[in-house]
Amino acid sequence: MKDKIKVGIVGIGKIAQVTHLPIWKKLDNVEIVGICDHNERVARGVAEKYKIKHVYKNPEDLFKIDELDAVDICTPTQSHKELAVAALEHGKHVLVEKPMARNYKEAKEMVDCAIKHQKHLMVGMNVRFRQDARILKTFTQKEELGDIFYAKAGWLQRRDGLAHKTLMAQTEVSGGGVFMDLGIQMLDVSLWLMGDLKAKSVSASVYNNISGLPVEDSASAFIRLENESTLTIEVSWTLLSENDFFYTNLFGENGGALLNPLRIHKELHGNLVNVTPAKSVSLQNIYKKSYENEIVHFVNLLSSDKIFPLEYEAMLERMKIVDAVYQSAKIGKEVIVNS
Repeated sequence: MKDKIKVGIVGIGKIAQVTHLPIWKKLDNVEIVGICDHNERVARGVAEKYKIKHVYKNPEDLFKIDELDAVDICTPTQSHKELAVAALEHGKHVLVEKPMARNYKEAKEMVDCAIKHQKHLMVGMNVRFRQDARILKTFTQKEELGDIFYAKAGWLQRRDGLAHKTLMAQTEVSGGGVFMDLGIQMLDVSLWLMGDLKAKSVSASVYNNISGLPVEDSASAFIRLENESTLTIEVSWTLLSENDFFYTNLFGENGGALLNPLRIHKELHGNLVNVTPAKSVSLQNIYKKSYENEIVHFVNLLSSDKIFPLEYEAMLERMKIVDAVYQSAKIGKEVIVNS
């Protein structure tokens, strides 16, 4: 690898300015060589703040930079496929913000292009890069909980944050509502912790009883997995409650685990023992740290010429399940995913 990885960023909105840009900028082995946004005035202001050389309005101009190694796509979801494919065809590696695409078809085109050009394509699922999730993964990877037969996950946000969801509330932009925003992240971290199992079927319901948005503001899904284990997911933008709820709970034959706060229990010699690591997980800055871990992981991927098809398969599996969630909710019946 060369001394510095050259990165370009497309989309200079909130997620780029709050998390991606500050993280990229502080990495010693990375140089941000260019940024691109349809709002050139905003892009130039950001470029001046971070001392970035090139500013573009047209992404193609950024992708044509010979020295550019990778592109970070932080735009609304409806542009992900087009931008990722263009960047890959220009020989650039791609990190794309979640959700990967609006549906499985778009995601498949992105993966096929990455495989064709032998480039890394990573979806920024930052929840799996939380410190507590990574600790829990070490337990499930070693099968210390035994076979996990049931998991449930949820992300229920209070209604007072709904004003920030206006762009995501347009189906043509995001592909869906709260399940595309929060559900896909809980789906990803749950399947990742369980060993990336494939789904057999999905039963789901979606609601917009409170917000009146054209997309769902709440959703629930029941997913049967290939080894007969099950996963339940519930998400909402409009919870009428004092607090938000964010959790992933795993139930195994030899133990169980709760995420947020992290608690891990195992059955040892007939007794249930708390085996949560003594080093506590700091909740301070856990959000920004998850993005930092995510971006560092992507940078580390670039040091390898090897493409990981199993990762691509897992990414596509998520999108298959998302499609099935919306199909099941629409027809009111269980949908078979992998027959």
